[in-house]
Amino acid sequence: MPFDRADDPAWDPLIDAARVAMARSYSPYSHYPVGAALQCSDGSVVAGCNVENASYGGTICAERGALMAAVAGGRRVFDGCVVMTRGPEPAHPCGLCRQALYEFAPELPILLVTHNTDARRLVFMQDILPGAFGPKDLKK
Repeated sequence: MPFDRADDPAWDPLIDAARVAMARSYSPYSHYPVGAALQCSDGSVVAGCNVENASYGGTICAERGALMAAVAGGRRVFDGCVVMTRGPEPAHPCGLCRQALYEFAPELPILLVTHNTDARRLVFMQDILPGAFGPKDLKK
């Protein structure tokens, strides 16, 4: 099964896409660029970067940017996600991004990686958003 180990080469195209996206980040306020990439079930990779706004509530995280682009392109099933940040340790998606990703992929493997890929951490959606509320909770 791809995406079950942090060192699996199946992650490489997503890491590359997240790196390119991170370089395009618009982060003049936090100075914290983030890139994310989703592996879609059709094999395509869709990336996003954080886009900040002077009205902070208007900021979009990289993970949600990638998700929105994928959904706009007709993709709704995802096999893996990479989140790339700068710093000595990888960073987890924020709570809002976790919830947004959970909507489409409640068991999503997420590789958290630093920009130089020296530090990697593989997490799974069900572990980082335990007890999540999702579509299953709204069905009668």
